Formats: sequence, structure tokens, C-alpha cells
Amino acid sequence: MSVAGAHDVVQPASFAFDAANLARAKTIIARYPEGRQASAVLPLLDIAQRQHHNWLPRAAMDYVAGLLDMAPIRVYEVATFYTMFNLAPVGRWFFQICTTTPCWLRGSDEVVAACTRKLGIGIGETTQDGKFTLREVECLGACVNAPVIQVNDDFFEDLDGPATERLIDACAAGQPPAKGSVAGRQTSAPAGGPQVLKAPPARYAWTLETPKPAEPPKPAGA
Repeated sequence: MSVAGAHDVVQPASFAFDAANLARAKTIIARYPEGRQASAVLPLLDIAQRQHHNWLPRAAMDYVAGLLDMAPIRVYEVATFYTMFNLAPVGRWFFQICTTTPCWLRGSDEVVAACTRKLGIGIGETTQDGKFTLREVECLGACVNAPVIQVNDDFFEDLDGPATERLIDACAAGQPPAKGSVAGRQTSAPAGGPQVLKAPPARYAWTLETPKPAEPPKPAGA
């Protein structure tokens, strides 16, 4: 959960799915046998959070509890356990900065410093215009491409201070760059490109212009 400032949040009086999200919710609930609808609580909370500007008010949790015939406290338990759920408003661009050991060794301190300097806020704070929120998180699971920031649903990898500032500028302009490595790395390949196995082994090195060689004859009796 993300609860920074949750006790000060003005909670809406009510919540309900719009028509499209209600149809999605019913499709998800239908996947589970009768009496097991509570298994849909995670995806329904996610839908509710996305509908409500990326945070989850208590009214939304109560609404999901009603749809799934769950005690509200059971839904609160889920929402307060998982860090994917925000119990207070966050900015349009929600920066979750990994500072666990691999990212720290690769320079996450520089990434954090770039964010706080550029945005003028600290970890756990939101800019006055409501556009950016900074949060420090534990391992995001992209250690090979550290340092990493998760911005909303997307990962931006191989960051340093200047690259982080460019990422902030792009988001502020409403034109975030392509997700993934900002250094152009292909998935989790070596940073300098392939170092080994740059060509297939000789016996497999045929092309359309060089047909596949005939297999050697098998020994008699094989």
C-alpha cells in the first residue's frame, strides 16, 4: 500500500464502476466458481484504482466488497498489504525509484538526487501542480538493467542523473519516451551488445543463398 498522507485525504462519499469497468468486472468474476468470487478482489481493486485517478478511496473498497460479497475488512486487508494500491492521491506521473542493492550499486543515489533536485520535492511528496509523486521502493525485479524507475505502469532502465532529468522533462511535456532501457539496450543483453555467439556455429551457417549442406550418411546398422 501507499499510505503517505492517507489520514489527511478527503474521501469521496461514494464510488461505482462506470459501465465499461462494470462489464470488465463481471467478466472477471465469472471466471471463478460460485462461492469463490473473492478470488477476483485483486483485479477489481486494480480496475477501481485506475478509474479513480490511480488511488483507491475507501468507498471504492466498500463497493468492491459489495460486488464480491466480502466483508469490507477483508478488502481493506488486501488493499493495505499490496504496495500496488495507493490509499492517497498520487501525481499524474508516479515515479517509484528502486534503491535496493543492485540499483544502489549502479547509481540509484544519483537518480534520486536528480528527481528531488529537478522537481523540488522529497521522497514521498507530490509537486504542487499534482503532476509528479516520488516514492522509494524495494526491488522492482529489473536488476540487470539497474538503476530503474517505474513510472506508472512502465519501467525505465539504465538511468543516470542526466537521463533521469530528461525523463522528467519528457513526462512534463506529456511525451514520455519509449519504455525500457534509456541506453538502447536490447532487453537484458550486455550493455555493449553481444559479446559471444555473434554468428551461428559453422555447421549451421547456411542461408537462402547457401543451402543447407547434406547430412553425412549414417553408418550401416545405425
